[in-house]
Amino acid sequence: MTRAAHQCEVFFFEEPTLEDTNEPRLDVREDPSGVRIAVPILPAGLTEAQSADAQRALLDKLLSTLTPDLLITWYYTPMALRFSAHLQPDLLVYDNMDELSLFAGAPRELLELESMLLSRAGIVFTGGQSLFEAKRGRHSNLHAFPSSIDAQHFAQARWKTGLPEPADQAGIAEPRLGYFGVIDERIDLALVDELARRRPHWQFVMIGPVVKIDPATLPRRSNIHWLGSKPYSDLPRYLAGWNVGIMPFALNDATRFISPTKTPEFLAAGVPVVSTPITDVIRPYGDAGLVEIADGADGFVTKAEALLSDVRPDWLQRVDRHLALLSWEKTWRGMSRVMDRALETPQLAEPSILVRGA
Repeated sequence: MTRAAHQCEVFFFEEPTLEDTNEPRLDVREDPSGVRIAVPILPAGLTEAQSADAQRALLDKLLSTLTPDLLITWYYTPMALRFSAHLQPDLLVYDNMDELSLFAGAPRELLELESMLLSRAGIVFTGGQSLFEAKRGRHSNLHAFPSSIDAQHFAQARWKTGLPEPADQAGIAEPRLGYFGVIDERIDLALVDELARRRPHWQFVMIGPVVKIDPATLPRRSNIHWLGSKPYSDLPRYLAGWNVGIMPFALNDATRFISPTKTPEFLAAGVPVVSTPITDVIRPYGDAGLVEIADGADGFVTKAEALLSDVRPDWLQRVDRHLALLSWEKTWRGMSRVMDRALETPQLAEPSILVRGA
């Protein structure tokens, strides 16, 4: 969306925030990227229907202040149809990043709403190849755009001595094996616990918010360090101090179609990676020898030990050749071309894109 904001007026319509207030309102701020973030502020205690009505009214009020040449609605979740199904955009884009219906606690009506969204969408993008294959046949204008990379941002981690060590990591001994991202039902906590038990001298640095699972279920060992959420801008500082990156994803419904953005981010940082056998990690990263794939604690320990002791002088060169093919700019250019064809215009004019956050 930051790339889209270079040629379009972009509003990112976020999840609502609940406050002790009587009247719903919409807080709009402009991000330095140019994207306008619109956050509905709703009174606490509303029913689902009342929440949808309030968001619909706030969305309509926002639209009444805009006079776009084209109106494009861009959906990350079908649940946004609860309050936006009445809109008649020039183009509806469904950016299908995950199979949300397979996540724990998914709303019962999600599949019904997704069917409605697929029937209305002019374009469907998928966030990975396996999801593209799963959705094939459900829409006539389907395109895969796997996770890309802001390579320069994460490449800062390769400077090592040029980045100050974060205070909460500085006292952690080496070797450090690190993970960053959301910690939810997609993470194999039993695997993390077993790795830490088998190798008590390895230090496991876990960064990210704990979502939808009870924090009390996190394994607690002296060599597992739960550091919480960190700003995107600080991630290279943490990665610079890691010896191995780990992606200990559980093999369950919620991970069947994931395409982890952190895979190329680890690689851009110059951090060797071990992952459980996630399809969109195996293809292409495992097949190309850029990421080690391990199933179970035995395999994970073996692969991580090899990375801690092995020097592969050509590995970074192969990584960089692969990453040179990826960029968010390239992704947006590809998406723009598909959108232009759908709109039957030579180029995007000045639409307002209303984006629903995940």
